[in-house]
Amino acid sequence: MPGREQGTDGDEPAADGSGDGEDVVRRERFSGGPARTFLSSLAQDERIFEADLAVDRAHTVMLAEQGIITDDEASEVLGALADVEAAGHGALDGGEDVHAAIETAVIERVGPVGGKMHTARSRNDEVATCIRYRLRADLLDAVEATLAARDALLAVAEAERETLAPGYTHLQPAQPTTVGHWLAAYEGALARDTGRLLDAFDRVNRSPLGGAAFGGTPFDVDRERTAALLGFDGLVENSMDAASARDFLLEATGALATLATHCSGLAEDFVLFANRSLVALDDDYASTSSIMPQKKNPDTLELVRAVAGDAAGDLQAILTSLKGLPRAYNRDLQRVHPHAFDAVDAVLPAVEVTAGAVTTADWNEAALAAAAGEGFATATGVADLLAMGGVPFRTAHELVAAAAERAGDPAAADEQYAAVEAAAGEALDAPLADYVDPDELRRALDPAASVAMRDSRGGPAPEAMDAHLDRAAGALAADREALDGRRARLDDAADDLAEAVIDRV
Repeated sequence: MPGREQGTDGDEPAADGSGDGEDVVRRERFSGGPARTFLSSLAQDERIFEADLAVDRAHTVMLAEQGIITDDEASEVLGALADVEAAGHGALDGGEDVHAAIETAVIERVGPVGGKMHTARSRNDEVATCIRYRLRADLLDAVEATLAARDALLAVAEAERETLAPGYTHLQPAQPTTVGHWLAAYEGALARDTGRLLDAFDRVNRSPLGGAAFGGTPFDVDRERTAALLGFDGLVENSMDAASARDFLLEATGALATLATHCSGLAEDFVLFANRSLVALDDDYASTSSIMPQKKNPDTLELVRAVAGDAAGDLQAILTSLKGLPRAYNRDLQRVHPHAFDAVDAVLPAVEVTAGAVTTADWNEAALAAAAGEGFATATGVADLLAMGGVPFRTAHELVAAAAERAGDPAAADEQYAAVEAAAGEALDAPLADYVDPDELRRALDPAASVAMRDSRGGPAPEAMDAHLDRAAGALAADREALDGRRARLDDAADDLAEAVIDRV
């Protein structure tokens, strides 16, 4: 997968640090060759470089506060970490992962005292903490993407709430609806995606630090203190669970895959509508053929569909890797978390592109209105009207089905009315006018009037849509507040950690 190339040939240290540079953890074991290269994750660990520095700082501050190391020792370590940060991930040389490489770099700068940074922890709880630290930020970015997309969908739904559109089931003409109602349906799906991502964040944002390899530590550590300094909302309590659990990756990737699936559905509808000239994509979201100059292809939305497959594949990879692992830590886990980050990197741009395509699309109102009545799509409204007049709905259903067969497709409203009248003469024991006013029946055959009839909560009628859009806007504002609150807590924790570091350097 992208970003997972490992090692190089020759005597020089590999670009990922898996060459001959000495690793303070492994020393001479696996000192070179294919085993060392195969073990290394340093290149792909660049994503959690900043997270590891934050975790190292919080742990070092806590060790000093607990008297496990001295203030002077903490100062030396924190100063070295500042140097490592300034040099950047690319300057790390040696170490099979970013955690060992940073520790190696610290020891190179300050000598053996740098090794005290690793007191009372393992790489097992360290890496689990770093992954959670970085993933939570990615999840908040995903929430941000859903909010922007929902805002775009609601804006277009408001503008197009009375624009007639065909509604389909089984890709067959079913009932007339509106562009606004159709877009609001996807906004509702993305609102649930927002909730799933926020819920996933809340379970990701728990600190495993202090669980050590899996069996805890005899040192008097303050796990709550490191959790607070790193902005976590609490702990993964059990030390074995803390080191080995990766269900948070499943949940986060599942939420992302579901979001991608919803975007894929919206993209597919757009592709189908564009095929029928019901909508035209803006040139920024389309392309042409290299050989057929007349073509305007919805390429970006086709790629949005493909991203859903990528995300589903990432989710399946995590499930497959985790399903047979015993407790506690196993090195298989090194291959698991990149799938979650791959999903982040694929899904977020797809959400942005989907929102942009919706915002800039040009709706063909005449073609949409014509398509809204295709296939006797107002038939359900006629059956409902007959039922309101006292005809049993099943009888009305059969009557209108017979009328649809008589009228054929396409059929003008007058032809449809005549077909209903004829079918009623055969099915009812009284004249049609005894059950329904002829003028009301003629109105029910009109797609716009049929839509206006459907004014139940959540329906496409203009009044129902206005109320729905108001509620959706309120839910969007609440989710924005929830996101801002979580970001603010992380920012406050970052400030507290920076201040704690400054006090000890």
